[in-house]
Formats: sequence, C-alpha cells, structure tokens
Amino acid sequence: MIPMIRHCRSVSLAISCLVMPLTAAEETEKGFTPLFDGKSLTDWKASGNPEAFKVEDGAIVTQGDCSHAFYVGKFQNAKFANYELRLDVMTREHSNGGVFINTEFQEKGWPAKGYEIQVNNTQSDWKKSGGVYNFQDNKVPLKDNEWMHYVIRVEGGKVVVTIDGKEISNFTPKEGESRLTKEGGAIALQAHDKNSTVLYKNIRIKPLD
Repeated sequence: MIPMIRHCRSVSLAISCLVMPLTAAEETEKGFTPLFDGKSLTDWKASGNPEAFKVEDGAIVTQGDCSHAFYVGKFQNAKFANYELRLDVMTREHSNGGVFINTEFQEKGWPAKGYEIQVNNTQSDWKKSGGVYNFQDNKVPLKDNEWMHYVIRVEGGKVVVTIDGKEISNFTPKEGESRLTKEGGAIALQAHDKNSTVLYKNIRIKPLD
C-alpha cells in the first residue's frame, strides 16, 4: 500500500503543477467581458464607410477611407467611464489606425469627443502607437506584422496605455480640459485610409466602477 500512496501523491503533485499556471492565466482575465465575438460585426456600428470593416480569422480588419466602428452592444449600455480595455492590434506596413475611448457615435468624420489611442508604426505620421493622440504622443514605433497587446486603463480622470507590458502613456488632462466625462462614452475602432490595413482582435473590457 505504501508505494501506491507515494504514487498517488506524485500524481497529485504533477496535476497541481499543470493546473496552477492555468489558474493564474485565468485570474488575469477575471471580470473581463468580450466586446467582439471573433466572428461578426454584431454589436458594432460603422460610420462613414462601413465597407472599411470586415472580419477575417477572428479579427476585425480595417482598410478604407475614414470610418469608425463603434461598440453599440448591451454591455454597460455601450458607455464606459472607469475601465480597463484590452485588445490585440496588428499594423501592416505604412498603416495608421486608432482606438477611440470615451467618444460618441457620429455619422462621418473623425470623432469629436473623447481621446484617440494611436495605432501607427511606419506610416508617415510621426505620432506612433500607444500615444494619446495630440495630447501625449509617442515618437518610438513598434513593429508591423506583429500582434501588439494593448491595455488601456481609464480611471480617476487618468489614461494609462501599455503595450506588451511597457507603459507608453500616462496622461492626466489639465483641470477643466478633460474629455473624460463622469457618464463615460463609447469605444470605437478606426479605419484611417484606403492604404492602411490594421487588425483588431480579443477585444474585452473590465469596468472599474
């Protein structure tokens, strides 16, 4: 019986070692809700040029004249104030895009409300990925054709952006000038121009209220 007990203990230890990393990985995503089903544009509404958005291989692919896809699903009534947004983003060569936060749907043009978190590595605009566009810009590009893991945290009137675990922006608007409203706003993905191709996937959010 003793060898059998030892064997069981060894098996239990081996199983524990296998399970622990999975539990840790699950813990990092606790409380997050997907905004994109990976299959369709359900819960997203495009402005300007809807043809600029399509779904391929689990990602929203953008290419076309200025247009934006706004999340309009039921979660939180599509309005977010304090939250952590996570998504994976990939740029093709010489491509520009963006993730708008605390914004509002409009039929055409660049969203007038909220902030744009820049997506651009090798397109001609010197403002590169991870910057809060026009407010706290990043000059150092990342790489095209590789998934960038964005984390956008909006809390207490501050915007913090990390990519692949590295902090790119830590922006607190000046008093009286903030575009972060108490009632919150929408999330939107940008199609910048017909020569830019940007992919977005694994879009999920965790309210911090």
